[in-house]
Amino acid sequence: MSTSQILGIILSAGGFIGILFFGFQYLDDSESFSLLGADVTVSTGDWVPILVSLVVMIIGLVVYRSGDSHR
Repeated sequence: MSTSQILGIILSAGGFIGILFFGFQYLDDSESFSLLGADVTVSTGDWVPILVSLVVMIIGLVVYRSGDSHR
């Protein structure tokens, strides 16, 4: 296993953990209220950390795959 593959695994795992953590945090930052008898939920969370984590995970997968092609 090459250094770039190990780096790819670390980035992918970190991105995945970030998606899970910030995803749960995003869901917790929601407010609900009743409007005409229906419950309405509005999210007040920030979705940018989720997108950054997704980009880090994708970069990690690309780095991992590129380390595999050098053989």
